[in-house]
Amino acid sequence: MQSGFRAGHGCTSATLKVLNDILTAIDKKQYCAAVFIDLAKAFDSVNHHILIGRLNSLGFSNDCLAWFTNYFSDRVQCVKSEGLLSGPLAVSMGVPQGSILRPTLFSVYINDVALAAGESLIHLYADDTILYTSGPSLDTVLTTLQTSFNAIQLSFRGLQLLLNTSKTKCMLFNRSLPARPSSIATLNGSDLEYVDNYKYLGVWLDCKLSFQTHIKHLQSKVKSRIGFLFHNKASFTHATKHTLVKLTILPILDFGDVIYKIASNTLLNKLDAVYHSAIRFVTKAPYTTHRCDLYALVGWPSLHTCRQTHWLQVIYKTLLGKVPPYLSSLVTIAAPTCSTRSSRYISLVYLNSSFCCLSFQFSAANDWNELQKSLKLETHLPH
Repeated sequence: MQSGFRAGHGCTSATLKVLNDILTAIDKKQYCAAVFIDLAKAFDSVNHHILIGRLNSLGFSNDCLAWFTNYFSDRVQCVKSEGLLSGPLAVSMGVPQGSILRPTLFSVYINDVALAAGESLIHLYADDTILYTSGPSLDTVLTTLQTSFNAIQLSFRGLQLLLNTSKTKCMLFNRSLPARPSSIATLNGSDLEYVDNYKYLGVWLDCKLSFQTHIKHLQSKVKSRIGFLFHNKASFTHATKHTLVKLTILPILDFGDVIYKIASNTLLNKLDAVYHSAIRFVTKAPYTTHRCDLYALVGWPSLHTCRQTHWLQVIYKTLLGKVPPYLSSLVTIAAPTCSTRSSRYISLVYLNSSFCCLSFQFSAANDWNELQKSLKLETHLPH
C-alpha cells in the first residue's frame, strides 16, 4: 500500500484504489470515513539510528550498514544568497536532499506503519497517508477509525515523525450525516477538523464524490493561463501558440482525468468550455465555430475522447499486469463455459451494481467488455 517512488505506481493508481474502496462501501449502503494524515517535515525528520535498524531488519550485511552509517555521518548544509555563503550547519537527521536514495530510504523507514492500520484500510504515497474505514453504522465506523488512528500515531511517534494536526483532516462520504458527528482526536487530545473537500495527491476529493471542487479548480487554473496567453497573443507565432497550449494547458486537463471522469456531464462540460477557448487561441477561430470544426483545425481530440482513451489504456495495462497489484487484483478475466466463437475474446467478470458502477472494479469490466465487442480482442495477451 505504498505508491510513492515505485515503478508502475503513481498518484493516479493510488487514488483509483482508494476511490474504488470508498465507492464499493457506499454501494453496500455503508458509512465511510477517512483521515487524511499530514506529517511535519517528514523527510527531514528521519532518525538515522532507527533507519539503520530498519535496514538491518531487512537483511543488509554489516558492511552495507557501515556504508550507510558513513553515508549519513558528517553531513552539513549551508545557504547561499547574493554571493554570500553562510557557515556550515551539521545535519544530524533526515534523508539527504537531492540523493537518488532519498525516496527509497524514506519508504524503508515508513513502510511498517501500514501494519498498524488494524481493521481500517490505509494507503501511502511517500508520507501522504490516508486512513479510511467503512461499516453499517456511523458510530462503528468512527470508533474503528479512532482506534486505527491511535495506533498509526503511535507508529509515527516510534519513528519520531511529528503529526501536523492543523493539516490532518477528516471526511465523511456521501451519506446524510448528523450535524455534529463524533470527533476523531489526536493522542494529544486535539479534535481533527471535518472537511467537505481535500486535495489528495493532486485531485480534490469532496464528500459527495462529485468532483465539483476539483473541476472548479481546473477551470480556474486553465482560465488564468489562457487569459495570460490571450493578453500576450501578439508576441506568439501560430507554432508557438500550439506548443504553449500543448505544454501548459493540456497537461492540467490530462492529469487524473481517469479519476474525475465519473463527474456529471454538466461539470465536465465546463472543462470543454475552457478547452475550446485554448483551441480558439491557437487557431483564431471565431466563438461561433462548432466544436467538431475546432478539433479538426488543431488536430486534437475532444476531452471526452482523451479521458476514455486514457481509461482504456489503464484497463489494458491492468490486464497485462503493468499496474500495481492492488488494481490488477480488482479485475478478473472471465473463463468461458463452453467453446464458442465469442469465447476467444477477452471478457472481464463484473458484479451487478447500482452506484458502484462508478468504481474501478465495476466500470473497468463494463467498459472493457463493451470495447472488446467491437475490437474482438483475443484472449492471448502480449507480454
